[in-house]
Amino acid sequence: MKIGVIGTGYVGLVTGTCFADSGNDVICLDIDADKVERMKKGEVPIYEPGLNRVFERALREKRLTFTTDLEKTFRESETLFLCLPTPPGANGQADLSFVLSVADKLGELFNEYPGYKIIVNKSTVPVGTADKVREKIASKTDAEFDVVSNPEFLREGAAVEDFMKPERVVVGTRSERAAEAMTALYEPFVRSGNPIIIMDERSSELTKYAANAMLATKITFMNEIANICERVGADVDNVRIGIGTDSRIGKRFLFAGIGYGGSCFPKDVQAIHHTADEYGYNFRILDSVMKVNESQKLSIVEKMKLFYNGNLQGKTVGIWGLSFKPETDDIREAPSLYITEQLAKLGVKMKAYDPEAIKTFQDAASDVTLANMEFMNDRDSVIEGVDALVICTEWNEFRRPVMDRFAKVMKEPVIFDGRNLYDLKRAEESGLIYISVGRPSVNVHKSKMATV
Repeated sequence: MKIGVIGTGYVGLVTGTCFADSGNDVICLDIDADKVERMKKGEVPIYEPGLNRVFERALREKRLTFTTDLEKTFRESETLFLCLPTPPGANGQADLSFVLSVADKLGELFNEYPGYKIIVNKSTVPVGTADKVREKIASKTDAEFDVVSNPEFLREGAAVEDFMKPERVVVGTRSERAAEAMTALYEPFVRSGNPIIIMDERSSELTKYAANAMLATKITFMNEIANICERVGADVDNVRIGIGTDSRIGKRFLFAGIGYGGSCFPKDVQAIHHTADEYGYNFRILDSVMKVNESQKLSIVEKMKLFYNGNLQGKTVGIWGLSFKPETDDIREAPSLYITEQLAKLGVKMKAYDPEAIKTFQDAASDVTLANMEFMNDRDSVIEGVDALVICTEWNEFRRPVMDRFAKVMKEPVIFDGRNLYDLKRAEESGLIYISVGRPSVNVHKSKMATV
């Protein structure tokens, strides 16, 4: 099949590359001419495990090409995937301006190059967007086309695997012709029997938001449980294991920490909440999810204030991890952004390291934050001479330090762990002052930190 992918952000690039790898001819469009030239030369502009290998193979086999020309993309494609940004507005509503602007141009191109095409909304969009795209195109042309909703369910850090071996493929269309074409396109990826689910467009659009809202709710619920554990002297890891073995609940997304971030959960929770408001429904659970998540991001700073009796001025703190999760360089809504900015405002100097996200963090962080930060080339140089270490991201290399080294190179071996990386007994035996999430603090005098 001849496929056009409009937008080469995270979703667009993974989508185009994986379709090309399965034997389709894919042309990817982006308005950033410099980015397009770099991709033509074989440079992958994002960090995503496994993508380089598939990308290079698709380029070598000439299945994958790049352009800035929308007319060329339209002319050479049978199916066009819209992989465009839908950022949240001030009220949480998804901004559809990019999607609708392209739809408007596609309507005009249909008049120049008539013939049936499928327009696929791959971007995460509010309920009713397929109707709006259809209306926008139809207002410019009488050509035959279908608009399909095909939400992505890609985990950053495992996106290639998720695309190649999806748990399910959701296709929203009431057109038999479009459904048959989309089924044929995805069949190579579901040979093990995972379903291609055909439904109406609005149900498909809502499915994506509902999935992310449910996962965000599970994370937030466990963070609430962790906060109770800290107050009653329980261990959230034991609680997690105890409830995760219940098949009705499941083991995934039950790890307590310093809140969720990234490009999907924050934006999608806001968007489905706004959609409910538009239709006169108060989505009360998501009110709480958003409020708890915002406070959870800064919970580690509150623990630091308590430990240091409210005076962090002049302290030097190490930061391990900047990305919102491991195996990505994405720092959108990452807890590290909030934690480091708050620490900077409290007069703290910071030394930070992340295996992949230093550049993206520097591009996004505030001037106040950056003025108080030094970026290091490795994890060990971060902890030399610091008063404390804050762990924001659970990269594997942070899971396996030489525990005795903390006491040797830090002013005091104080660790505030936002991701619960270390065993409590081992931390105690290593002489660490170890404060994590939802678990008893180690080697901390109870009178000093009554609830941490």
